[in-house]
Amino acid sequence: MAGGHWGPLLTALLAARVAAAAEGGPEQAALPEERSWVRPMTASNWTLVMEGEWMLKFYAPWCPSCQQTDSEWETFAKNGEILQISVGKVDVIQEPGLSGRFFVTTLPAFFHAKDGIFRRYRGPGVYEDLQNYILEKKWQSVEPLTGWKSPASLTMSGMAGLFSISGKIWHLHNYFTVTLGIPAWCSYVFFIMATLIFGLFMGLVLVVISECFYIPFPRHLSERSEQTRRAEDAHKGEQLQDAEEEKDDSNEEENKDSLVDDEEEKEDLGEEDEAEEDEEEDSPAARVDEERSDAQDQGPLREVQEEGEPEPDEDTPAPPSPADTEAAEDTLRQRRSQHADKGPSA
Repeated sequence: MAGGHWGPLLTALLAARVAAAAEGGPEQAALPEERSWVRPMTASNWTLVMEGEWMLKFYAPWCPSCQQTDSEWETFAKNGEILQISVGKVDVIQEPGLSGRFFVTTLPAFFHAKDGIFRRYRGPGVYEDLQNYILEKKWQSVEPLTGWKSPASLTMSGMAGLFSISGKIWHLHNYFTVTLGIPAWCSYVFFIMATLIFGLFMGLVLVVISECFYIPFPRHLSERSEQTRRAEDAHKGEQLQDAEEEKDDSNEEENKDSLVDDEEEKEDLGEEDEAEEDEEEDSPAARVDEERSDAQDQGPLREVQEEGEPEPDEDTPAPPSPADTEAAEDTLRQRRSQHADKGPSA
């Protein structure tokens, strides 16, 4: 009786469950996700773009412009086999090192790679433009990133390391402030102290490395080098002293020459003054002699004129008398005696 009583009830419950599963199955069953043709690129597999032809897109999940181009980029990736090109994407939040290696400053950013030669694509992220860029080979007219700008260069590798460190610091700051609830200023103090301690530690490491690789000179070589240095210093000091003495001697000689020149000039001036005085003394005597000769010559002529001519008028001037000539001679003698007295005193 018990088995017959529970049989119909269990059958009804099982039927109800099957009916419910049949009704809610199509709605609740999870649909399989569509396969993405875009390959995610990371720091571990980015070297794949060094071979073949690639198009890369750098994006961030929070970027609205990046989200608008997602469907176009996916369509472009589906046709990659037809275009014979591989399509990849890089999340700059998860891969800050790659964003630093390509020096991405704006989002979204597109790059074309052909056998390890990279070029920046600056057109719109629309499927038709991307397709024409590949089919028409418009990338050939774009200047490639060569030298230190190339993502494979040593410089950009260092830039990738800096960006990766900054990304880790940013994630750690978010962990402190968001997850643990620590105030932001406490996080800043922590990073400042960590920077100072890290700097001191690196300085200590450099000192230890320099001490390990430093090769001290033997003692006798160091003593010889010290002696040679002292000898060189003494030689330089002697050379300076000799140069100063030569300068002093040259200055003394120049002073002596200038003094001799001044004395000679004074002597020449004195001789010139004496010559002028002698000329002044001789000139009155010559005048007196000339007057005497003129008077002797004019004596006979006057006698002849007195015989042939009438007596002169009272207005005509009389000739000089002998008394006047004697007075002139006396004055000349006095002047000569005065000059003779001045000569010895000078």
